[in-house]
Amino acid sequence: MDDRKFRTAMGKFATGVTVIATEVEGDVLGMTANAFMSVSLNPKLVVVSIGKNAKILNKIKESKIFTVNILAADQQELSMIFAGQLKEHKKVTFDRLDGKPVLAGALAQIACEVSAEHVEGDHTLFIGKVTDIHLEDVEPLLFYSGKYRSLTEEKLVTL
Repeated sequence: MDDRKFRTAMGKFATGVTVIATEVEGDVLGMTANAFMSVSLNPKLVVVSIGKNAKILNKIKESKIFTVNILAADQQELSMIFAGQLKEHKKVTFDRLDGKPVLAGALAQIACEVSAEHVEGDHTLFIGKVTDIHLEDVEPLLFYSGKYRSLTEEKLVTL
């Protein structure tokens, strides 16, 4: 099967949008990703998948920390900035959660310490032990079939 067919099939899975961030010697680097999932409740673990050519890959290996910022519906511009889709944009500032860089206004901020890494295919899977979480009560930014989407509430009819 060809690469395009595989990518199209994977794009049929609706996902949230995250920005993965890390910091080395005061330099914060972020990357938009939708390859994120929870792994375990006890201990609290998550996984992110980072491509072998991503600038952030070696930074996470060096820092041994990362954050997952689950973006809110009004943060599409941040997603595009960290995906390298916007050449001109405003400077992004980071807040802190457990001493790690996070994006203000994100639906969820998840601070992690790397507990394991596994190379599979052309990606490295980083297992992160969750050290802190901050939540906001806002709508999520979604991605489906190559486009940003929003969640529309369905009205339940009571009979």
